[in-house]
Amino acid sequence: MSVLYHVMSRGVDKRTIFKEDRDYLRFIHDLFVFNDANPNCNANARFNRHRQIESTDIASQYVIRELRDLIVDLYAFCIMPNHYHLLLSPIKEDGLSQFLRKLNVGYSKYFNIKYERKGALFESRFKRIEITSEPHFIHLPYYIHSNPLDLFDHGWRKREIANPQDAWEFLMNYKWSSHLDYAGKKNFPLVTQRGFLAEIFNGSDGYQTMFRKWIEEMQMPSGAITLE
Repeated sequence: MSVLYHVMSRGVDKRTIFKEDRDYLRFIHDLFVFNDANPNCNANARFNRHRQIESTDIASQYVIRELRDLIVDLYAFCIMPNHYHLLLSPIKEDGLSQFLRKLNVGYSKYFNIKYERKGALFESRFKRIEITSEPHFIHLPYYIHSNPLDLFDHGWRKREIANPQDAWEFLMNYKWSSHLDYAGKKNFPLVTQRGFLAEIFNGSDGYQTMFRKWIEEMQMPSGAITLE
């Protein structure tokens, strides 16, 4: 396995870049399609933005493109209204920059056409942190998957959650991350490469047990990328 990175990219001027379910679905579509060293034909043409589709429909579309030449191993992701988090390892030379460039440019084109706007959609440079210590790594997937709690209980960033059970139930009902796939509930299973982390978590049951304990104890990973 190559070097692990925690990556975050945010909308310019902290603007909302995911306005409705179709936008989240489009970005997840892009996470899959652009993680491929083979030349992509026009992704916009393959994705009908006027059609409301569900998670399972996306999975069925991807069956015909299972054999990809991956640029990165994408272990975890979380999409929020104005930013996203990724946990990944580059496979190809310059794979990290290549994948993120394709991802941000591709989604920006979709967003600008749909909402009839021009100009940059993301901040000029994505943030990334190389993961160099085990304590940082162990807690990072939980931190990434906990970001939706910003929409529910802001106290989690101060290691203060009013009701851990309610927080867990909120996360189990949030679709726009890889959390549900690790928890054993099929959501977007073909987007991530989960074997490495699933082994560390000891499967979905172990992941749920460890994550729920983490929520109760709130052991924030040192050096994680946070929003200012």
